Amino acid sequence: MTQKYQINGISCGGCVSRVKKTLEEHPNIEKVEIFLAPKGATLITMKEALSVDELQNQLNALSGYTITEMEQ
Repeated sequence: MTQKYQINGISCGGCVSRVKKTLEEHPNIEKVEIFLAPKGATLITMKEALSVDELQNQLNALSGYTITEMEQ
């Protein structure tokens, strides 16, 4: 299952790499694609549905990033 999200705080390729690596460390996340255009647009492929809160908790390992769900 793939969901669309917006990650605020992404400004460069380094941000993309750090956030992608951190999110992919979660056992239920199979793949993360983050785009710089539009900035912070994200596709997350999961084995099981995760709430935005669970994703934010995973992102909290880094500072300065917030995630919100986008309409499908």
